[in-house]
Amino acid sequence: MNLSSRTIAILIALLVAGVLTAYAHFGPMLPFREAFLAAGITVAACFLLVYLSFEALIFREINGIYAGLEHIKRKEFKRLSNKFLFRPEPVKRVRDEILLMAERRQQELDELVRLQALRREFLADVSHELKTPLFAAQGFVHTILDDEDDEIDLATRRKFLSKAAASLDTLDALVQDLVTIAQLEKGVVRMRRQRFDLVALVREIFELLEQQAARRGTALELFPPNLPETGLQVVADRNRIRQVLVNLVDNAIKYGREQGRVVVGLVESGRSVRISVRDDGAGIAPEHQSRIFERFYRIDKSRSRESGGSGLGLAISKHIVEAHKSSIRVKSTIGEGTTLEFKLSKPKSGNISPRDK
Repeated sequence: MNLSSRTIAILIALLVAGVLTAYAHFGPMLPFREAFLAAGITVAACFLLVYLSFEALIFREINGIYAGLEHIKRKEFKRLSNKFLFRPEPVKRVRDEILLMAERRQQELDELVRLQALRREFLADVSHELKTPLFAAQGFVHTILDDEDDEIDLATRRKFLSKAAASLDTLDALVQDLVTIAQLEKGVVRMRRQRFDLVALVREIFELLEQQAARRGTALELFPPNLPETGLQVVADRNRIRQVLVNLVDNAIKYGREQGRVVVGLVESGRSVRISVRDDGAGIAPEHQSRIFERFYRIDKSRSRESGGSGLGLAISKHIVEAHKSSIRVKSTIGEGTTLEFKLSKPKSGNISPRDK
């Protein structure tokens, strides 16, 4: 029987009152020896009543707290009540607060463990990415320096120096990307918002990546094809949005199907324009979709390195889009392709100034 604290308190009060009333009624009529015995019985009875009340109220609740903590340790949060409403019983309120606090702390610990694992993974990845071009350049330079007998001809020296320079350029680009993403995360990079034509920007990017697309036989298409002659105006940091679109289209070409299509969609939606980049490649499995925007995260690491990617492009793109008060989303189906999309704001009026910082 699960009695509330009020019910138990009332029962105890009635029982104690009954015992004391009976003792007061019969006590004066009893001799000293019998009166002393009756007093002892009264004290024992009150002790038992108080002890049983503590057993029923406090000890039972403490056992419940321990049971709840065991559920939290086993991460069985569903067995705990999520409704911590006001109750008159103080011990039960303490129990609920302890369980809620313990659940939150356990979740915080789980998150810290996850972040620690990501930190170790990031340090391992960044050290590998930095060492790869550095060791390559170091090897080419030392090969030339160790040639004491001039066995290497001038053409080979130039070739080695060119490869060393290319490796150092890769290292420089990687460091610049790391600096950029660190600044974006700190919020110190200011978006220089201005009004510009999004259609013209996409066509500019198509021209930039035209040769890369041609090597894979990929067709670059703009959708819808019947966009207005005046273009499609948005307000954003043109250089940063250009960086985002270059990253997205470049990835779509790399990981799309050979002899396939990469489609950049521009669709007006109220006071914004939805930009999407779609490929027809192998697609991304659901377990990877939430992690592709992490730094250095790769689904196929060997293929990504062969393609020359550092694994920072999508992470940088995510921060740039978020700095424009938007978010970048991924939609992908295995065997059908991947779509990445985000939104940009349209000008509020036709006479907006060229710079809107």
